[in-house]
Amino acid sequence: MASSLANPSLTLGLSLVAGILAQLVARHLSVPGIVVLLSAGVLLGPEALGLIQPASLGPALQTVVGFSVSVILFEGAMSLDVRKLRREARSIQRLVTLGAAITAVGGTLAARALMGWDWKVSALFGTLVMVTGPTVITPLLRRVRVTHRVATVLEAEGIFVDAVGAIIAVVALDMALHAEEGPWLLVSALGSRWGVGLAVGGITGLLITVGLRKASWVPEDMTNVFALALVLGAFQVSNALAPESGVLAAIAAGLVVGNGKVPARREVLAFKEQLTLMLLGMLFILLAADMRLSQVTALGWRGLLTVLVLMLMVRPVAVAASTAGSGLSRNEKAFIAWLGPRGIVAAAVASLFATRLGDQGVQEGQALRALVFLVIGVTVVVQGLSGGLVAGLLGVRRVVPRGYVLLGANALARQVAHALQARDQVVLLVDSSDATLKRAQQEGFRVLFGNGLDERTLLRAEPEGRQGFVGLTHNEGVNLLFAERVRALQRTARSYTALHRGHVGVSTDTVSATGGHVLFGAERDLDVWVARCEQGAVSRESWRLEAPQVETLMPPASGNLEEALVPLVLEREAGTVLFDESTIPVAGDRVDFLVAHGRKDEAHAWLSAHGWRLVTSDVPIPDTLPPPGPRDR
Repeated sequence: MASSLANPSLTLGLSLVAGILAQLVARHLSVPGIVVLLSAGVLLGPEALGLIQPASLGPALQTVVGFSVSVILFEGAMSLDVRKLRREARSIQRLVTLGAAITAVGGTLAARALMGWDWKVSALFGTLVMVTGPTVITPLLRRVRVTHRVATVLEAEGIFVDAVGAIIAVVALDMALHAEEGPWLLVSALGSRWGVGLAVGGITGLLITVGLRKASWVPEDMTNVFALALVLGAFQVSNALAPESGVLAAIAAGLVVGNGKVPARREVLAFKEQLTLMLLGMLFILLAADMRLSQVTALGWRGLLTVLVLMLMVRPVAVAASTAGSGLSRNEKAFIAWLGPRGIVAAAVASLFATRLGDQGVQEGQALRALVFLVIGVTVVVQGLSGGLVAGLLGVRRVVPRGYVLLGANALARQVAHALQARDQVVLLVDSSDATLKRAQQEGFRVLFGNGLDERTLLRAEPEGRQGFVGLTHNEGVNLLFAERVRALQRTARSYTALHRGHVGVSTDTVSATGGHVLFGAERDLDVWVARCEQGAVSRESWRLEAPQVETLMPPASGNLEEALVPLVLEREAGTVLFDESTIPVAGDRVDFLVAHGRKDEAHAWLSAHGWRLVTSDVPIPDTLPPPGPRDR
């Protein structure tokens, strides 16, 4: 049985499946994914069930790790906004340089004093643990939402220190194994690796950017694979020219593409995020399975104490020195000092060290790798599980916006906003008209001036955490495009599109095909209803469904009655939702309708005949627009 499992193809396949399932379990349990991945890797590996045999991959394991790391780092670098980096440049630069140096020295001294290793092996351990890594930082920050400046510092540190740390660690290994070559080896090796990595990555990033900007060069359906192929190629070419420089090449390429105003940037990033999720799970399963628990437990209390020294002494000193005079608050610095888990790059380079040191007859090679894995395991589990609690105690949690973002501040949109706000829903109105925004402000709404289709405006609307986005302008094509763009930014939010009745431009099927929903349940004559709202010729009435008299619970969306009333929002015990084509009222539900004054008797008669009872009625004042005022930004 064991021999049949020692199959490289089976090992890779099981690792992919186990990686995805472990992350699904972590989502349902609301725990950091890395914790479940490490546990699953050990359970499925040779130490327990023996289903996954990383040794069967042989030298190919390092190749698989290398390709995966290149994609993960490229995706992480693509997500970095250079404008945000500039605001926190001082802290980031010092953490990647001074902070990394302090960590390396502290790790060296801890290993020397507690593990009793010689200076050479202790120094190698210090260089290995100087990295944190986006593979663990980014998932943790997505679960524990902290203030933007803290998140920016931690994410940037994780990505950049990976490049710096990985190269320094490999150069340190070369120096340890070839001490006779002297200090010149350090200068030449570092210079060549960083030079090659930056050059190859920069050129690759420019090629991807230019290719994606020219639709005639790279068709839309090939943008993702085009970018992926060039990143993987650049990683290996850079490594061939200068060992371990591929990490820096992948990061440099990601920064160029992510900040290069590429039209398909969102699509490429979404593809890479999905790929990163899959590869990250596979890598942690493989590397955890490749670790021997006996080697970790053999470290004893000395190993655990070394890890605690790194977490509780070295990391706080490094952060304090790096962020002095940065403008970060004391609590922000404290959280950054607490959150310093090590990730996949440390694990991968430690495995490389164990192999090369073993080939040179250095006995501590396996113990060195075991200690690095102990650092990874303890920091990920302890800091990952406690991150939310610590962020709350320190007051650095970011307040995630809730409620709805409406594109359009016209009179009809404001009626929808009033219905939502009356039920304690947060509402933000986005428009490029000074006059309509001024009126919305006078009515007590929070507003945002700008083009709602522009990515910068959408990001200012803070899409993360929103319950829904509504396109409610006079132009149904703009409404649909708005819904599509916000779904690209926040895929978990519900999007709504208001459609014109009788227009042939956008259909309900088109909206459904994009994953969106039709506002008001069907197409409506938007121009007529906007005009009525502007003139104060409507009432917003709340009706409760008492006992349905017939199967038809809602007014038909076509015919004369469609011109008499429009459903806005539905309220039930589970919460308040906007009314769309999927909404089916049940007894006890309360729905807000807009009722035209000229058709009120007809609307009331239909509603009463179908089991509805009037609860409240609000008659708006006519919409007399003030002169344009200053833009509210």
